[in-house]
Amino acid sequence: MGITHLDHRKMKLSTILLAAAIASGASVEVFTAGEDSYHTYRIPAIVKTTKGTLLAFCEGRKAGRGDAGDIDLLVKRSADGGKTWGKQIVIADFGTDTIGNPAPVVDRRTGAIWLLLTRNPGDISERNIEPGITGKTRTVWVTHSKDDGRTWAEPKNITADVKKPEWTWYATGPVNGIQLANGRMVIPANHDVKRGVERYSHAIYSDDGGANWKLGGSAGPDCNESTVAELSDGSLMLNMRSYAKRNRRYVSVSKDGGLTWTQPTDDAALIEPVCQASLIRAGKNLLFSNPASTKRENMTIRLSRDNGKTWTASKVIHAAPAAYSNLVDLGKGKAGLLYERGEKGPYERITFEVLNVKDLR
Repeated sequence: MGITHLDHRKMKLSTILLAAAIASGASVEVFTAGEDSYHTYRIPAIVKTTKGTLLAFCEGRKAGRGDAGDIDLLVKRSADGGKTWGKQIVIADFGTDTIGNPAPVVDRRTGAIWLLLTRNPGDISERNIEPGITGKTRTVWVTHSKDDGRTWAEPKNITADVKKPEWTWYATGPVNGIQLANGRMVIPANHDVKRGVERYSHAIYSDDGGANWKLGGSAGPDCNESTVAELSDGSLMLNMRSYAKRNRRYVSVSKDGGLTWTQPTDDAALIEPVCQASLIRAGKNLLFSNPASTKRENMTIRLSRDNGKTWTASKVIHAAPAAYSNLVDLGKGKAGLLYERGEKGPYERITFEVLNVKDLR
């Protein structure tokens, strides 16, 4: 049976209602646990390309929710501001290995999207790698796309350039990187040191359009998964997950493009349950997202008008279980949030939501 005139009207109305829902801040499920042959989707990251396409990255975990095992790196594309998303694309699948920690950055000069990631054998967990192991361990890779995220180059191993021999565990992002006014691309990352489980955040950077990646400075100890933003004076702010047992985010600043960092200090306003977070610059403001609680729940976006000194406006996006997130500046006073959420647990789906920055109060 063909499509009737009434069917067309229903389809048109559905599209209009979806667009209205997105505009008003309603959520759209991008990845849902159990679909498309993956048990769980975790670790979201998002960027907007020079063509305006949104790229939503995540880990596809084959057999369970755990951080180890057969894990692939995936992406979906949206050409309409997040209203609809295409089929998922597998960027990296090394058999049963663990592939993850997506950290994308867009080169605004060329339009290329660079993606840093990590790899380790699927049968070796973080707990095994942290104190240092011999043989195959955690490695660092980079790939890129020159066709707006449709296809991706074969990942290249850059471990020797960005990981010191005494470092054991290592993670890129997981969150977006940034490009500075001088063209430098900066990726937030973290590592553990072999002499013990000492956690640090650090930066990776490229000054030649992604051809080569180098180590920046480290900040710590007692911190890891970090997110970076450029402040109004050109300095960089690194916002980090803290293990100082005060349930507050750590903050450090660099005035030399990420080569050195100040000693981390607590941001008293940014409560956290020891979890990942996202920090971006949107126009003249900073936006920050995380589960604002001592548990993985209460996904909240905050706004700062003074380079992170104070956070004067906020909005709770999802009060129920929630975990990792990544913000993206959509322009024209709007921002997007890609985040983990659920009702019984925080890893049931990865959701995209659009909000008007002026709605933060």
